[in-house]
Amino acid sequence: MPHTPTRNGKSKKIGVIGAGFAGMAAGAILAKEGHEVTVLEKNDTIGGRARTFSEKGFTFDMGPSWYWMPDVYERFFERFSRSVADLYLLKQLDPGFAVVFADNETVDIPADFDELCQIFEQIETGAADKLRRFIADGEFKYRVGMDEMVYKPGHSITEFISLRLFGQALQLQLFSSFSKHARRFFKDPRLLALIEFPVLFLGAMPRDTPALYSLMNYSGLKQGTFYPMGGFGKVADTFQDIARQAGVEFHTSETVEKLETTNGRVRHIHTTSHSLQADVVIGSADYRHIEHALLDAKDRHYRESYWEERTFAPSCLLFYLGIDKRISRLRHHNLFFDQDFALHAEEIYKEKKWPTAPLFYVCCPSVTDPSVAPEGHENLFMLMPIATGLPDPEPIREHYYQLLMDRLEKFAGETIRDRVVFKKSYCVSDFKSDYNAYQGNAYGLANTLRQTAIFKPKLKSPKVSNLFFAGQLTVPGPGVPPAIISGTIAAHEVLKYLNSSL
Repeated sequence: MPHTPTRNGKSKKIGVIGAGFAGMAAGAILAKEGHEVTVLEKNDTIGGRARTFSEKGFTFDMGPSWYWMPDVYERFFERFSRSVADLYLLKQLDPGFAVVFADNETVDIPADFDELCQIFEQIETGAADKLRRFIADGEFKYRVGMDEMVYKPGHSITEFISLRLFGQALQLQLFSSFSKHARRFFKDPRLLALIEFPVLFLGAMPRDTPALYSLMNYSGLKQGTFYPMGGFGKVADTFQDIARQAGVEFHTSETVEKLETTNGRVRHIHTTSHSLQADVVIGSADYRHIEHALLDAKDRHYRESYWEERTFAPSCLLFYLGIDKRISRLRHHNLFFDQDFALHAEEIYKEKKWPTAPLFYVCCPSVTDPSVAPEGHENLFMLMPIATGLPDPEPIREHYYQLLMDRLEKFAGETIRDRVVFKKSYCVSDFKSDYNAYQGNAYGLANTLRQTAIFKPKLKSPKVSNLFFAGQLTVPGPGVPPAIISGTIAAHEVLKYLNSSL
């Protein structure tokens, strides 16, 4: 039975903009508490960046493909008396992923952590013990961060002074550089690339990222890398099912055009087809778009200059490929670090230009999951991180397609291009049109010190009393687990607001 939603037991009308993980998580929690929740999604399918599409017998995950931090998913499902085992088949990958260096030198990252330590030792003498210490440090940050810090709404510094968190800030290394931290342990550039890759793909320059984020290395290298059979679309469908069972109504192909306010409160949500009364609104779509396109100027907290000055995590150029043969050398996850890591990072974050010699990532889920490709075929997803805001006409996309395929074929030792039976690209302009993503960002704000926790855009609008935000542009940040957490925090803040406003 749902809990009493407010002190007087009245159900409230709550509108959620966006059916990504953050919006669905928030909606499910609030509906479970007895509120009338409507989720409005501009696209024709749910999932946000975790949408899927199918063509010629292939099923492609459009965005997320790395399943890390499995405890975050479990913690959410436990709220609804469910577990991952009830909902989808989760398989641990072994190897978790492969890293390709110069001259096609390949390092497989095994599921067994002791085996990984021995691989580090073979590359650099003494690195096995250093990796154990590095990961133990990351585990401490993960436990403190995930249990005490990450579920904070980020209103003010007082949240972190309580629960002794401020006293632990130095140990959590909130004020230290990730790059310097990694180099205290390792010297070999291959090991440093392996340790720093989550930062490049999801955050900022390693030197500008707090060493706190070595918690990502603990999750990826010690907890393990997993895959939900059926793909991430299966996880998104599960979130929708849980939300619907709690009472959430979903409306797809429903673009929100205006948030009508009176005396600093949203009163109505106007969409392309109708208007909804709302007691509370949660914006889990692009934060800047909601403020600047849906609100009048008087109701906006952040000026355009604020967004221009932010450091964004990368956008990316993606290719979804259907291949009519199997490719024996590919693992499920393949990171191509056969070019200069520092140069690519510099061109993403500092020079803001198309990369000279990019690093890239290839996901081949058909290695693990036969359901995503016809028999004897391969499903490939290629991703190249790039700067936000770049022009992305077809000739530029095609240039990089040929460049990446040259390197992929060299690694595979066989031709692939002539066996491509389906090809679709996706880039900056697509992120803008599909998600209203500011400058076509793919991952939200970079996790720099000045954009962590209380320094992120506020989860509760300072100007509109019943407007809340969730997703990758507010706390805690980019990625699927943080999006789930963001929706959870937003739901709790809404419940507190409803109780305090009676």
